[in-house]
Amino acid sequence: MMNSMNVSNNSNEPIEWETRPGGMLVQRRDDDGDHHQAAAAAAAAASSSLGPNIKINVVHGPSEYEVHVPALCTFGDVKKAIVEQLGLELQQPKVLFRGKEKEDSEHIHTSGVRENLKLLLLGESMSKEEKREEVQDSEEMRKALQEVAGVRAEVDKLSERVDVLEVAVNCGTKIAVEEFDVSAELLMRQLLKLDGIEAEGEAKNQRKAEVRRVQKFHEALDKLKARNSNPFTDSSNTVTVTTQWETFDSGVGSLNPPPSMPSSTNIKQDWERFD
Repeated sequence: MMNSMNVSNNSNEPIEWETRPGGMLVQRRDDDGDHHQAAAAAAAAASSSLGPNIKINVVHGPSEYEVHVPALCTFGDVKKAIVEQLGLELQQPKVLFRGKEKEDSEHIHTSGVRENLKLLLLGESMSKEEKREEVQDSEEMRKALQEVAGVRAEVDKLSERVDVLEVAVNCGTKIAVEEFDVSAELLMRQLLKLDGIEAEGEAKNQRKAEVRRVQKFHEALDKLKARNSNPFTDSSNTVTVTTQWETFDSGVGSLNPPPSMPSSTNIKQDWERFD
């Protein structure tokens, strides 16, 4: 623990002392104050070394802006001033003066830039407001993608349930109707979740794809439920029995009567006459 005390020196200025944990009494120093004073002094020295501020005109597209920069600064400093003073953030910005592109390390005064002269600024600009909107849109899309992914995970589980029901119905197992109704209800809940997701761009495309997927499983459930209720309505599982008849010479087994055969017996009539 450090203890502090105040004493006065010969100039009647109070001196603050403090006791270090080892018991040594030392003069207290204000590190924060020294740091701020040093920073301010460095900034003032830098400002004075770059000369007085001048006003230059920056033309970007149809707009023209005023920017104040030190007279001895570089073109890189001009780009920074455009961002700080105008709020314009550019993609790969280029500064041209008198038709020539200037490097960031070049000084404006050596290139002939003076008060009220114009610089041409090239590059796709984005204001701070537009950047905030872009960040907000990005956050909304990320949220929408996460919500769609959550629904997709639930639909994956339900798809396994539909597969199990299909295997059981194909094997001829009688399934309770409630199994189909519960599965359909769970799919409908996921469809409602998708309907409540506000999405644009890629998130919107993924949401549409998931809606179609849920609808496909719902239609499959309806077909399985119908087959489970009346298995004979499914022509794919209908058994066709074909009877082949063997034909004998006697005609047995034929749907047509046997042909008539000539008789080999001759009948003779012998009449006896009486007186």
